[in-house]
Amino acid sequence: MEYVDLRSDTVTKPTPEMREAMAEAEVGDDVYMDDPTVNQLQQKAAEMLGKEDALFVPSGTMGNLLALLVHCQRGDEVIVGNKSHIYVNEAGGMSALGGIHPHPIKNQSDGTLALDEILASIQTEDVHHTITRLICLENTQNSCGGVVLPVEYVQAVGKIAHDNNLFLHIDGARIFNAAAALNVSVKALVEPADSVMFCLSKGLVAPVGSMLVGKKKFITRARHLRKMLGGGMRQAGVLAAAGLISLDKMSTRLGQDHARAKSLFEGLKQVRGIKLDASPSSNMVYFDLLDEVKLSVDQIVEEMKARGVLVDWAGPRRFRLVTHYWVDDAGVEKTVKAFGEVMI
Repeated sequence: MEYVDLRSDTVTKPTPEMREAMAEAEVGDDVYMDDPTVNQLQQKAAEMLGKEDALFVPSGTMGNLLALLVHCQRGDEVIVGNKSHIYVNEAGGMSALGGIHPHPIKNQSDGTLALDEILASIQTEDVHHTITRLICLENTQNSCGGVVLPVEYVQAVGKIAHDNNLFLHIDGARIFNAAAALNVSVKALVEPADSVMFCLSKGLVAPVGSMLVGKKKFITRARHLRKMLGGGMRQAGVLAAAGLISLDKMSTRLGQDHARAKSLFEGLKQVRGIKLDASPSSNMVYFDLLDEVKLSVDQIVEEMKARGVLVDWAGPRRFRLVTHYWVDDAGVEKTVKAFGEVMI
């Protein structure tokens, strides 16, 4: 059976053009910094985000961890959202590997951290306190519905950070989705940030890899730590070749995924037993099961799979559906029809 896979945009497979580019990629040893395709990808990523330099890393989790390890010393504190990927879904790496203390504050329903709460969370100069060093934002904010943080908000947080001698890091795993949703350049959206991580292997469709961008000195230190963590890759141009196509072509079509998410949202309005979140602002549709639904989330997953649609639950009574390059209009229709049958 050919499945419509809505579990995540991490399930995307490389396009035929990517596979051809990977097969023909010019490569070298990237630890020696002489892989020409990796170098080209890093230069392009830095230019697109308006930063001095960039580093190709195996995963977004490693990219975020590297940023925290560069910005913070052991015992320093980082302000993060309580629903942020860095805090919830990265295995406690900042604490286990960096000795960094998280200071979580509430993510608002729009994905933001309230500016007054950020200010109130900055530690005063006191021997009893940790030293606040970094603020982290996530854009788009996954757990809040794939919501988009606007340019003005990011600028406001950047001003708070820099007025208080702090750094600002953006977990931009889906920053190109955010830029597409706002119809702004990704460069404008991350301008206040000292560092940004973004994924090539989600909506940008590459099979492996993420990028970390920032100042040259920051990237030099991150490169050293990448080696320490086992992320020094050799002939990585085979992977970077796909990433170049991600930046050149996949970054410009994300609006199609957003339109299909809205179409999916509209279709699911007609399905009984579910309570949809707000209309999607990017490529994610979230909904909760109403009390009248007696099926468990695992049973619904199995029933949907039997109908050719792969979904994954996001909580005991909650689902997240994610559109991407490999979900077309027919896939959206198939999904709505399948949910209509399962939820009878």
